[in-house]
Amino acid sequence: MFGYVQIRKPELKIKDYDTYRGFYCGLCSLLKKNYGFTGQLTLTYDMTFLIILLTSVYDMPVRSYKGRCITHPAKKHLYNISDATDYAAHMNIILSYYHFEDDYKDEHSKKAYFGMRLYNRRMKKASGLYEEQEKCIVDSLNRLSELEKMENVGIDRLADCFGELMKGLFLYKKDIFSDYFEKLAFHLGRFIYIMDAYDDIEEDIKKDNYNPLKAYMNREDYHEYVEDMLHNDMAEAAAAYEKLPCVRYADILGNILYAGVWNRFDKMKGSPSKEEQEI
Repeated sequence: MFGYVQIRKPELKIKDYDTYRGFYCGLCSLLKKNYGFTGQLTLTYDMTFLIILLTSVYDMPVRSYKGRCITHPAKKHLYNISDATDYAAHMNIILSYYHFEDDYKDEHSKKAYFGMRLYNRRMKKASGLYEEQEKCIVDSLNRLSELEKMENVGIDRLADCFGELMKGLFLYKKDIFSDYFEKLAFHLGRFIYIMDAYDDIEEDIKKDNYNPLKAYMNREDYHEYVEDMLHNDMAEAAAAYEKLPCVRYADILGNILYAGVWNRFDKMKGSPSKEEQEI
C-alpha cells in the first residue's frame, strides 16, 4: 500500500535530489546494520519523507559520508543519517511484518506466511523499542480488517483507519508539534489508502478482490469524486505541514507534498510520462 510518497524528480534541483537520495541510502544502510539483508528489503521512499521531515523539524545533526554498496558498486555515493533514520528503520520492520500478517489473514498465501516467519524476530526487536507505535499500528489494522468484512461501510471510515495507523508511525515524540504531526499523518494516511484503492480498482475487479471503491463506480462523477477526496486530504495534510518549522530541506518536503504524491495519479491519467517519474 505504500509507495506513493515520492519526489517529483523533474521539479527538484540536482543538489536537493542528491540530498534526498542520500537520506534514502542512509536508511538502506541502517536497515542492513540493524536487521541484515532482509531488513534492506523493506526499504521504501515513504520512510525517506518521514526521515527528512523529522530531521528538519527537530534540526537534527546529520552525519554524511560517501561509500559504495552492492547495488551501486562502481561509484561512491552520498549517505545521510540522522536520529530519525534509526527511528524509521525500526518502523519499517514493524510495518513490513504486519503487512505480511495482514496479507496472510486475507489470502493465506505462502509468500505472506514466509514473510511473517522471516520478520517475526526482527519485528519483536523493533516493537520492544517502540511499543506505543506498534500498538497504534496493530489496533488500526485490526479495525480496518473488521470494517472491510462488513457491508455498506463507506470508504471514509476505512481511510480513517489508515490515517490512524499513520499517526502511530509519525509518533516520534510528544511535544508542541504533536498536533500538527498527527493531522499531517492522518490525512496523508487517508490519501494513501484512497489512492491505493483507486490505483488497484481494475485489477481488483478482474480478480474479484475486495476494494471499497467498487461501491462508487456506478456514479457518473466517480473519477471526479475520488479526485476531490484526494485533494481534500492533501490540502489538510499540507495545511498541517505548513505549521511545522521546516526550514532545512523545505524544498524537498514541499516537492513531495505538493507534487510527488501525485505521481501515480498523474500517470493513471496519462501525464507525465513514466520516464519523467522515475526516481
